[in-house]
Amino acid sequence: MCAFLIAAFSLYIVPLFAQKTPNLSDPEIASVAVTANQVDVDYAKIAQEKSKDANILSFAQAMSKDHQAVIEQAKTLVGDRLHITPKENAISKQLTTDAEETKKALNSKTGADFDKAYIDNEVTYHKSVISTVQDVLIPQTKDAELKEFLQQVLPILKSHLEHAMMVQSQMSK
Repeated sequence: MCAFLIAAFSLYIVPLFAQKTPNLSDPEIASVAVTANQVDVDYAKIAQEKSKDANILSFAQAMSKDHQAVIEQAKTLVGDRLHITPKENAISKQLTTDAEETKKALNSKTGADFDKAYIDNEVTYHKSVISTVQDVLIPQTKDAELKEFLQQVLPILKSHLEHAMMVQSQMSK
């Protein structure tokens, strides 16, 4: 079933760019950024409810806290300062749809099977989000403040990936 989660995540963003990178407006970019962060907050909530593993719980707590903070910063930036209303688009819709499938899969697991599925998904998810932010969102962002915000979020995402990979490697021992 863990392979299912990885395969399901590959549905998130990768196919959307396989043929052609979509052109996104700043409101659409804001929507993708907020949606991607909310998805990981939702995954973390599931982990906090289901896991008993201290490393998973610590990781999930960090994901929830950090991604919620990014959402709040994004909302303040785009709504209050830039007066941009996030606009749903194919990518944000696909993120939401695929996240529902992944949440169902995660909720169907227990114990060590859940922990492995969760952390494997987190590694895959962060790799894909990093790629999307780096290769699609930042290059297409027109507003300088929004672009700077995305550039500041990128190292956070990379540190999350490193943390997830560390937890994943500890679990495989």
